[in-house]
Amino acid sequence: MLSTKTIMDIETIRKDFPILQRKVHGKPLVYFDNAATSQKPKQVIEAIEFYYKNYNANIHRSIHQLGEEATAKYEEAHQKVADFINADSYQNIIFTKNTTESLNLAAYSLTSNLKKGDEIVISQMEHHSNLVPWQQLAKQRGLKLKFIEIDEDGNLDKNSIEKNITKKTRIVSLTHVSNVLGTINPIEKITKIAHENNALMVVDGAQAAPHMPVDVKKLDADFYAFSGHKMLGPTGIGVLYGKKELLDEMQPFLYGGEMIREVTFGDTKFNDLPWKFEAGTMNIAEGIGLGAAMDYLGKVGMKHVQQRDKELTNYAMKRLKEVKEAKIYGPEERGAVISFNLNNIHPHDVAQVLDSEGVAIRAGHHCCMPLMSVLKVPATARASFYLYNTEKEVDVFINAIGKVKKVFGV
Repeated sequence: MLSTKTIMDIETIRKDFPILQRKVHGKPLVYFDNAATSQKPKQVIEAIEFYYKNYNANIHRSIHQLGEEATAKYEEAHQKVADFINADSYQNIIFTKNTTESLNLAAYSLTSNLKKGDEIVISQMEHHSNLVPWQQLAKQRGLKLKFIEIDEDGNLDKNSIEKNITKKTRIVSLTHVSNVLGTINPIEKITKIAHENNALMVVDGAQAAPHMPVDVKKLDADFYAFSGHKMLGPTGIGVLYGKKELLDEMQPFLYGGEMIREVTFGDTKFNDLPWKFEAGTMNIAEGIGLGAAMDYLGKVGMKHVQQRDKELTNYAMKRLKEVKEAKIYGPEERGAVISFNLNNIHPHDVAQVLDSEGVAIRAGHHCCMPLMSVLKVPATARASFYLYNTEKEVDVFINAIGKVKKVFGV
């Protein structure tokens, strides 16, 4: 049973994650690739297993007992997500495969009524998931895509925000927390600027929702997207929050079974929210698993998760700064992500040596190739943390960097 103690009870929390007990290359696993995907507690794993063992059935179709139980649990998961981000109702919560699909849904639906020359504003730090859909739709529909620049510290440039968001802007779409720089963007302030210019605000919350309290009412964003697998949930389940009045007006992204109310040979009437956007058989087990992840994080408390992230990231920053060969990218105040390079050692080589010491990090462009061009590097190494990580693991990480230096003679 999950302890309801504060963040200080890390060892109790770690016992809930079976994978943390394994070894890699004979060394205890140090998992610092949480920005790519988080590990899963046994409570989530067991919730998925229980579904398949006890009430596996399709949803919204059958009136038999199994079907009704599956439908109830799947719909309950929508409400748990709504409560988690302080949305008005489960009707605001659309389940997708991941953040990428959520952003594509928003992009395709919102750009369908835009006119040639209308402007969309994103930033230089966006993940490809929040860049490529807007870019490609802009090219197809004659829209203008503009980029808010970053300053030398890795924050959004204030002058660039004011310059780019104008009365011509129709959509602003920004990451809440950068998956490379760790930058925490002032979404509430930028949303206000967008709305003052009669533009809609879309937020990529993939790196924020797992790590901090998210209140969509306070942020006032029109759409907010995130993934279950980065916040203790299973893969294959994502979320798009939208304001109800906007979702009511939007055309579905996918058409087919169970997103309909009535179909004739001539026309179709769509279902109520959120089912209007959930065509076909959805990822039922994964939705239920996401509900279990919401329960877990709710018991720990997102303020505790945020505080723990801050403590551990600050400690890791302090230790990494002791490595004189390390160049760290991004601001001092950041989310639980540190991207860095070691002199001229390729990040892939850094990651490979760290792996030999049991330390799992990410190396590459992190699906942010345009940002890499701004930073003037081909790639970075990236360590990212979560609620089950410890200062002791950071020390192992720093010691493993010492081995990298020894191997490459720096």
